[in-house]
Formats: sequence, C-alpha cells, structure tokens
Amino acid sequence: MPDTQKPLPATPLNPRRRAIVLGASVGLGAALSKKLIQEGCVVALVARQKDKLDALCSELNQTTGETRALAYVHDVSKYQEAPTLLKNIVAEIGGLDAFIFVAGVNYPPGGMDKYNFENDRKMVEINLIGAMAWLSPVAEMFQNAKTGQIVGIGSVAGDRGRVGNPGYNTSKAGLHTYLEALRNRLTRHGVNVLTVKPGFMKTEMLNAAQGGTPMAIEPEQAANEIYKAMLKRKQTIYTPFFWSYIMMVIRHIPSFIFRKLSF
Repeated sequence: MPDTQKPLPATPLNPRRRAIVLGASVGLGAALSKKLIQEGCVVALVARQKDKLDALCSELNQTTGETRALAYVHDVSKYQEAPTLLKNIVAEIGGLDAFIFVAGVNYPPGGMDKYNFENDRKMVEINLIGAMAWLSPVAEMFQNAKTGQIVGIGSVAGDRGRVGNPGYNTSKAGLHTYLEALRNRLTRHGVNVLTVKPGFMKTEMLNAAQGGTPMAIEPEQAANEIYKAMLKRKQTIYTPFFWSYIMMVIRHIPSFIFRKLSF
C-alpha cells in the first residue's frame, strides 16, 4: 500500500516529473530514488523489502518536507500483478514520465565445476522475465502517450558469455537485447530507452557474489551518472565510464582465446 498522504499535484508553474523505480529499497535503486527526489520528482518506490522501503520513503519525505516518495511492496516474480499495480501507481502519482527497472539477483555458481539450474532459473525469472512483465505495459503506455523514458539496469556481465556465471550473463544479455528492441520500436514514438551497464558497485549483491573489489564504486556515483544520461536522453552507457573501454577490448577478444580465460 502507498503512503496515506498523496503527493502534491503537478501544475504549470510546478511541473513535477513522476517516476517509478522498481527495486528501490537498497543499493542503486535507493540511490536513484534519492537522486530523483532531490531533483524534484515524485517517485513511486517499488520493492519487496517492506521495512527498508518504508524507512527510505519516510527519510526522503522528511528531508523534503512533503510527500514525494510513495512505497509499494511488490515481488517482481509475481508477474501477473504488474499491469494492475502499474495502473494503480500511475493513478496515485498523477501520471508517469520515467520508469526505471533496477531489480535483480545474482547467485554465484560456486566454482568452475559447479552448475545450479535452480539459481539460473531464478536469475532469468527476476532479471529478464520480471523486467519484461513491467516493461511491456510501460512501453505500451508510453507509446500511446508519445512520450516517456525507460531505463533498464543491465550489467557489463551481459556483454559476453563468460565462464564465471553463465546464468547471470544470460539474464543480463537478454535484458540488453530486449531494451534494444524496445528502443528501436519506441524511438519513432518519441520515447527514450536507456540501457545502463554498470561495472562493480558496492552493493549487497556484489558482497554476496564475490566480496569487495578495488574497482567498485558507490551507488550514488552511478546514480548521478545515470541521471545525467537520462537528461541527455542517451541510449546506452557504462558506469563508471572506463568500463566502456574495458568491455570494448573484451568484446573483441577472439573466441579461441576468450574461452581459455577464467573470469
């Protein structure tokens, strides 16, 4: 359920942008929600962790002195709930200008000789099918409105099939392709679709997957870069920027060499 107090309506003198952040309670999703609120947006924060979600919304609304953040508890794997919840959120916040899909899971396989179909299935169900369940009705809404912005959080892991975690690589590669297809379909209708490919980030997911890394950045840094890309209506970005050069090299490594690597 959303907060009982409704956000202030948009007016010609105060044209508030409205956004949905799915996967908003922690990490990058929380950082993006804070950034959007700081920039004057009304944001529907959607996540399955109710306690963290409520705490974040309360913090954001206290900071601004008005209701700009509304909490909605939702499990992305419950696909059938997406269309109705989307309509309810849009009605509550008075429209929709941007939709950001951040939700995702990463279950490490535990070694080169380990295989776990159940974990692979869960990653595809959340990272790809869960995204499609929301992005499809959002895309239709924006196409009919001839405006809007979609942001999908992929990963550098989706650029090639690396040996370290085939299921996660596949889920993110599928998301990248789906976002590209939506972009090609929606561009002619005035809708921008941004694919974000983060590198290592200091989040719970990274800690669970492999521990710390010296290349990891804070979610707030990524959120700032993503917001700038949204303003410029870019199509694809890597964050931090140097991953674009790293992945350009990795994408061009010949297969007979790449398959011998251990990452």
